[in-house]
This record gives sequence, C-alpha cells and structure tokens, in this order.
Amino acid sequence: MSALTTALADPRSSVRLRAVMAAGTHPDPADLDVLVEQCAVEPDFFVRDMLTWALIRLPADAVVRRVLPELDRPLPQARSQALHTLSKIGDPAVWPSVRPLLRDSDVGVLRAAWRTAAALVPDAERDALARTLAEHLGRGDQETRLSLSRALVALGEHAVRPILGDASARGADDVRAHVAEVDRLLRDPDAASALAVERAHRVSCAETVGSPPPTRPF
Repeated sequence: MSALTTALADPRSSVRLRAVMAAGTHPDPADLDVLVEQCAVEPDFFVRDMLTWALIRLPADAVVRRVLPELDRPLPQARSQALHTLSKIGDPAVWPSVRPLLRDSDVGVLRAAWRTAAALVPDAERDALARTLAEHLGRGDQETRLSLSRALVALGEHAVRPILGDASARGADDVRAHVAEVDRLLRDPDAASALAVERAHRVSCAETVGSPPPTRPF
C-alpha cells in the first residue's frame, strides 16, 4: 500500500487534503488510479476539488483514458467528478461520452454534465445542446437553476437567444422567471452572485409566510 493510499484512508480531511496537494505538487503517473478511485468516495468538497487539480497535473491522455470509464459507474459521485475532471482537461474528443449524461437521473451529475457539455460541445451541435438544456428551464432548486443558467450563457448568445424566446412564450411562470435570469446573465455575466442572493431572499420570504415557491422535480 502506497503512502498516498494510506493518507487518503485517514478519517481527517486535513490529512487527505495535504496528501492530495503533495501528489499534485509532485505529479507521478503511478498515483493516477489512487486519485481517480478517491474521487468517487471522497466526502469533503475541498479535497475533491484538489483531487481534480492533482489529476490535471498528470499527462492528459492518460487521465482521460482512466477517467472515461468512471462515467458509466453506478455511483453518482464517480460520474460527476469524472465530468468535472474532463471539463478541466478540455479534450473535445470526449464529447460523445459526455453527451449521454445530459439525461442522467442524478441532479448532481446532471449539473456537472451541463457544465462539461457547454465547455466541450462541437460548434455543429451547439444549437442542439441549447435546446436540450432549455428543457430544464424553471426546474430544480436555486443551485440547479444557476448551474443551468451558467451553462446556457457559456453556449453564447447566438445559440441561446432563439431558445429563450420560445421558452418564454410557451412556458409557465417559473420558466419565464428563469429565462429572465438567463437573459440577465447574458447581458451581465457578473450578475450570477446577485441572482443567487436574490433567489435565496425570495425563498426565505416565501417560507416565512408559509408558501414556498413552486418547483418541479427533476
């Protein structure tokens, strides 16, 4: 058992974090399997983020080959972390493997798939991806809606504007509200933080009076 494997089994997140930082600082291809396996089970957000950093310090081709099978694993965290790593590597050749996860049943995986797809989609499929993402407008919680908004904005105004117009014309109130948020982000990408605060405030006020805002399940 390697020193890295032993450290990653430690119950203290600080120990695991230091071990992954060391692995990224001195990248060794021999650590690849251990790092990928830890991605699937690591409970701490900051350690997971550092795992991705350590992975992208290794040769990209080797990481992509090792990470792609993770997209088919039944464990949602394995799929979402694999997507996150692939989005950071930015290899457009993995797009066909990413596309099926746009229908994933897990919301966390779905959010990761949106971000990764927006980063890797070929130009020829950009409009089709915008239509697929628009199917989720108005759904989910604050974090999910903001993730979708950012993915749509990343596709660019040319691909997204026609889709937003159609969704606004045909959609219910929650869809139109979400379209307005995406439109705001298209005009001002720095507005994401303000939108998150505003939505949290609306939710808090609604819960105070006992009538939470309508949402639709994923």
